[in-house]
Amino acid sequence: MGALDGKVALITGAGSGIGKATAERFAAEGATVCAVDFDDATGRAVADAIGGTFVHADAGESAEVDAAFAACERELGGVDIAFLNAGIAIGVADMTTLTDDVYHRIMRVNVDGVVWGTRAAIRAMERRGGGAIVATSSLAGLIPFPLDPVYDLSKHAVAGFIRSVAPPLTAKNITANTVNPGMTDTNILNEDTKQLFAANDFPLMPATQIADAVFTIVTTGRTGECWVCQPGRDAEPYRFHDVPGPRAAGAVGRTPPVVI
Repeated sequence: MGALDGKVALITGAGSGIGKATAERFAAEGATVCAVDFDDATGRAVADAIGGTFVHADAGESAEVDAAFAACERELGGVDIAFLNAGIAIGVADMTTLTDDVYHRIMRVNVDGVVWGTRAAIRAMERRGGGAIVATSSLAGLIPFPLDPVYDLSKHAVAGFIRSVAPPLTAKNITANTVNPGMTDTNILNEDTKQLFAANDFPLMPATQIADAVFTIVTTGRTGECWVCQPGRDAEPYRFHDVPGPRAAGAVGRTPPVVI
């Protein structure tokens, strides 16, 4: 018996790296996986290898994301888990060289893809009576990352967005969290970068470690958290510090109300 027996999991960016490793882990735990990817060859290969279903979609196009969820519901009966993992990096450190096209390209995949995926997942999970959403952010979504500020921006946006949508979803029996990996051995890092890390004895995590973390996240029942993954450590929720409260008369120590 697997921990995910009877569950249907939709994974974006499932054709390689963290998405592929998570698709394999979920399938091993009994889930039926809907592998979604822009690359037909890699996405279909993953789906075929684990007995899942492949759906082509560009994560940055809302209509294609909606169609992918609709296909998953139609063919597999629903969506219980949505792992919104598709993402890209551009490696532009010098902001004077950043073009409009490059900026919009990374934001549409890394940010828009999570927004459209979350919207579609909520709609599907409402029909299912609940579910779990996990979006891939990054350690760069919690700290500065001067090597690629726009990537850093996109991953901060994912963390803030998911933490903000999570509280109202508890009434719908839906959890929402992010996974925030440090440096991981995926195609986002080119071979020169990987060799540089190796030469400096800096460990890269295997994608399977992140897949294990995603499995932990969807099975804990916790919500509104950013789970940090670092080499040699178990995944754990990041402990955000409270911001200072206002100093207005009568408001000392109070925080603004959360309206749901």
